[in-house]
Amino acid sequence: MKASRIAAACALAGTAVLALSVPAFAHVSVQPEGTAAKGGYAVVDFKVPNERDNAETTKLEVNFPTDHPLASAMPEAINGWDIKVTKSKLDKPIEMHGEKISEAVTKITWTATGDGIKAGFFQKFPVSVGQLPEDADELVFKAIQTYSNKEVVRWIEVPQDGQEEPDNPAPVLELSAAEDGHHGSSSSDKASASDDAEAASAKTAAEPADSSDTTARVLGVVGIVVGALGVAYGVIAGRRRTDG
Repeated sequence: MKASRIAAACALAGTAVLALSVPAFAHVSVQPEGTAAKGGYAVVDFKVPNERDNAETTKLEVNFPTDHPLASAMPEAINGWDIKVTKSKLDKPIEMHGEKISEAVTKITWTATGDGIKAGFFQKFPVSVGQLPEDADELVFKAIQTYSNKEVVRWIEVPQDGQEEPDNPAPVLELSAAEDGHHGSSSSDKASASDDAEAASAKTAAEPADSSDTTARVLGVVGIVVGALGVAYGVIAGRRRTDG
């Protein structure tokens, strides 16, 4: 009986370990380097994890929003990747720096010229963008990820407020309020964005997957296992005192 109770406690702890050891679901995302203020310029990173153990990520296509077109979008050069910027005519021209803009970037495509993003790694793809819209709180960038085994993952589902995150959410860039009424239309903003892009060049090579979340999960698992074994030991010790 004592052995069976120990086995049951260990089985419970093992179940907890398996439940918490499952890696967090990762997807293509976009985050600014610093802030992305309405009406300003920013450098944003498209972060692409490789979620397959038997294939490399060899291509990324990011579609830019057409409801709030961005006239300026300059990707940073990345070793091992060919970059193509696609521009399209706008149905309604936009005004920037007092000039009418009749076309805007609608897609940027990164294609690996080497191995691409290997299993267990992710890649950041920096882009300097602007002028960000003043009448929007967020921008949606639908992305398509292609693997070396020809598998295609479409990150195109738009998250909805109050609903669970979809299985393949599109990258969403949250825009902050304009800083002190400044709309980022000066050349200093563009210089700052360019400087940020250059500063990021040392970080754009494929990097190991973030270990902080993994460390936290491992510590949590160890705590649960120790706690479960402690409970099992307490139960057995109590039984012994009762039997004695």
